[in-house]
Amino acid sequence: MKIAIIGGGIGGLTTALALQKSNLDVTIYESAPEIKPVGAGIIMANNAMQVFDKLGIRQKIEQAGHKISTIKITDPQLKTLSEVQLNKFERKYGVHNIAIHRGDLQMILAEKIGFENIKLSKRLSKIEQGNCGYRLTFEDGSIVNTEAVIGADGIKSVVRHQILNIGKLRSSQQKCWRGVSEFDWTTKYSHQAYEAWGKGRRFGFVRINDKKVYWYAVVNENLVKNPNKLEELFTEFNLEVARMISETPKETIFVSDIIDLEPIFQWQKDRVCLIGDAAHATTPNMGQGACQAIEDAYLLGKLFSEGKSVNEVFTQYEKLRMEKAHYIVNTSSTIGKISHYENSLAIWLRNTLLKAMPGSINEKQLEKVFDISY
Repeated sequence: MKIAIIGGGIGGLTTALALQKSNLDVTIYESAPEIKPVGAGIIMANNAMQVFDKLGIRQKIEQAGHKISTIKITDPQLKTLSEVQLNKFERKYGVHNIAIHRGDLQMILAEKIGFENIKLSKRLSKIEQGNCGYRLTFEDGSIVNTEAVIGADGIKSVVRHQILNIGKLRSSQQKCWRGVSEFDWTTKYSHQAYEAWGKGRRFGFVRINDKKVYWYAVVNENLVKNPNKLEELFTEFNLEVARMISETPKETIFVSDIIDLEPIFQWQKDRVCLIGDAAHATTPNMGQGACQAIEDAYLLGKLFSEGKSVNEVFTQYEKLRMEKAHYIVNTSSTIGKISHYENSLAIWLRNTLLKAMPGSINEKQLEKVFDISY
């Protein structure tokens, strides 16, 4: 069985690894000219790390990253509003949340899969169904025939558009900056992930290795006057926030609009299926975008390992995964709105409720996110 995976991001790479475990002939077609360390940091939550444990690469990821055992939501001065300890889940599932550089994670996955199974500079332009499978035409003029296709090609998926012709992108009206800084005070924030909520803006940061901190800043679009002067938007925050921004080389900061995909109710057709952002792109407010793609990969691998046909696998995968993926998309969208209030009274009320909320409610939500027992 030849399977083509369109897209060599974290979801596509993990899917290839999961399918290789079932001895399937998998090739990844990636539009970029090389797999190199680009992007900023990422947190691999407990659910993703459970999958990596099953795929045999958990230890490598732990060694390259930094364990996170506490998640804090704070006010702009980094005073705690809500705190979640993750040790209960660490004990239950035997894995930690890991903060890591995206590029490091991609290299670990690519090396495990084997670079000979990854074709670069292959941007898909056309997908057509034939008698024995699918004919893929790439922008460089090359043509590939394959028996099945997995679309891991992101929120603007060519596979989704051409096969299902569905998908409406939604703007959150928020802008996001991401960067990685080197600091001599990283030990101060060991094993903790912070997110500070202000007026129409927030700032998150986490240590990703011995010397580096990954940070992100999210601001309501209507407040952004000059995207190149980010520090000016965070003058009311703790001084270390401005320092993280100012000490990060400007050319290494990534800026993007925060968008998601309005939930769709079809992810597969015949022997084509979608995973990750192509199927259920979410805003990053729960740190679950890549983690949900990794769950997709895990479930596809699990179903194939049971000896099911491609059509059975894709149909069951869609049925089993959709409810949780949509829950993440919808909850993340809601959190994005709540964390960006601009009205002072609404902010006061929100912060008061956050402080009063029992830890058991947060734990219940995380249990739902971390459980991968399909």
